[in-house]
Amino acid sequence: MITSVHRALLVLACAVLPACSILPKAEPANVYRLPVADQPVVAHDGPRLPWTLRIGKPQASDALNSPRIAVLPQGDLVSSYKGARWSDPAPVLLRNRLLDGFSRDGRLRGLSNDDSTVQGDYELGGDLQAFQSEYASNGVIVRVRLDARLVNGRSQRIVASHRFEVTQPVAGTAVPSVVSAFGQANDRLTGQVIEWVLAQAAVAPKNQ
Repeated sequence: MITSVHRALLVLACAVLPACSILPKAEPANVYRLPVADQPVVAHDGPRLPWTLRIGKPQASDALNSPRIAVLPQGDLVSSYKGARWSDPAPVLLRNRLLDGFSRDGRLRGLSNDDSTVQGDYELGGDLQAFQSEYASNGVIVRVRLDARLVNGRSQRIVASHRFEVTQPVAGTAVPSVVSAFGQANDRLTGQVIEWVLAQAAVAPKNQ
């Protein structure tokens, strides 16, 4: 009886004292930004194109719409690196990389994103199908796959769509090496998306 009373008092004390916990403390995680190459996008001289672009976060599954750094260690098993996470969910990382890439490129008159109410002549969005590292027989790779859609900002009609997929070998299995490969893969994908958007918008009337 005394033991039961003491146990009840201990539980009550832990409930009212913030420093007291019967649960194990969560391990601190290293937070990683998406690295940027020294020269990710080459700036272009000359007049800017007379239209604006609004860049949205791509749609993604729950496994990718998370700060966890996704990894496929075997087959279709989806896991994440212990003690490490991104500074933002993957769709936000990719949107911000694209926004930065278009800004550095300098050929557009104006840019905005879906966190603001500012509209654009065109809108870039899509579905993020892959943003993970994968263990293969010949080593570890990073895979980024985006099903991109370019939409007319006024009519909301799809102007063009295209699948972009980039793989990047990882120099080892350590998390910093994986993060570095993510940065390289996203730099390459960003360059491809920029050229595609500019080419598609050049032949599509804004009032379509």
